[in-house]
Amino acid sequence: MIRTRCLTAVLLTFVSRALPAAELHWVATWETSPGGPAANLRSYNNQTLREIIHTTVSGNSVRVRLSNVYGTKPLAIGAAHVALRRTGSSVASDRALTFGGQPAVSIPTGALVVSDAVKLDAPAQSDLAISIFLPADTPAETVHRAAFQTSYIAAGDVTAAAELPSTTETMTSWPFLVGVDVARPAKTDAIVAFGDSITDGSGSTRDANHRWPDALVDRLYATKRRDSIAVLNAGIGGNRVLHNGAGPLTYSGPSLLTRFNHDVLAEPGVKYVILMEGINDIGVPGTTVAPASDEVTPADIIAGLRQIVERAHEQDLRVFIGTLTPFEVSTIPGYYTPERETRRQEVNKWIRAGQGFDGVIDFDKAVADPEHPARILPRYDSGDHLHLSDAGYQAMAGAIDLSLFRVK
Repeated sequence: MIRTRCLTAVLLTFVSRALPAAELHWVATWETSPGGPAANLRSYNNQTLREIIHTTVSGNSVRVRLSNVYGTKPLAIGAAHVALRRTGSSVASDRALTFGGQPAVSIPTGALVVSDAVKLDAPAQSDLAISIFLPADTPAETVHRAAFQTSYIAAGDVTAAAELPSTTETMTSWPFLVGVDVARPAKTDAIVAFGDSITDGSGSTRDANHRWPDALVDRLYATKRRDSIAVLNAGIGGNRVLHNGAGPLTYSGPSLLTRFNHDVLAEPGVKYVILMEGINDIGVPGTTVAPASDEVTPADIIAGLRQIVERAHEQDLRVFIGTLTPFEVSTIPGYYTPERETRRQEVNKWIRAGQGFDGVIDFDKAVADPEHPARILPRYDSGDHLHLSDAGYQAMAGAIDLSLFRVK
């Protein structure tokens, strides 16, 4: 069973000098949401993971968040560094990270640690490399499985190395790393894109940063909001509003309701939530990855989304809900039926009514084929008739009214 993540399980290692000036505050420039272990669980032993991430806003003081939320034993971090990525696995401007002043840290099961701040000029829309050394046998039980980004695995403690050896392996997941924060002026806010594989970027080009939240950053950067609002991707492939991932879907993480506190409320600087989820609640039950007993009604999904809105409003967050995109002729066996399409339309009808939340984003209209509205427009289709291509994700971002995000 997936362990519920909650704020009381968070272990923070702050120091009094964390913020460089009183007028600055911490804002997450990047986030990912971990799920449980994948079926092909990998362990690391006496190895360095160099994980590549893409920033959304700049800062000259940086801290890193590492998680052991699904771990079954304490997670030993022998050393950790952050640097600017040049190309491939090579880095520049390397900085050693500490945790409460110490170079190593043990993260309890179910917990998260935040590094001490380091001075590093991290530009907006640039790549950072976070290197962590795992000295003992460490199963990747806390991992974001589908990163659509190449990262690296090398033998020994090479966290400080500018170049990794030729024997370095590659991976396309983010083990243990869940966030990178920068010190920003107080006027800076963050948007959390909260959803499933369509938000996560399934179908987009690897290493290109072409998920729809990335395309939203591009749009904001071209306006007067340039480098002034972070966009965080809290999508998990296979995720559902109402059911936790289990069995073959453990990697898909806890339900939207379960992970809301950790993946939204705990993000530094969060002000807005773009909520788009429910298609897996409709399509997954009765397939090879979830039992038919997980079947839910449109009313059930709507009730779950309303719960998220209520909890967000209690924290003074503004919530915009995106319509569910087409999925007719999905290549996942058993996923699509005409009756399930009717359920999608019922959920979208409620969303378009726009009652009880702060705005509607009509992703469905943006990517549907006008001749066959239950299908994705061919040029926006990744090929599986469920996920989008790079052009499709760009169209989704183009459907977002930027005036929804208030200028301070």
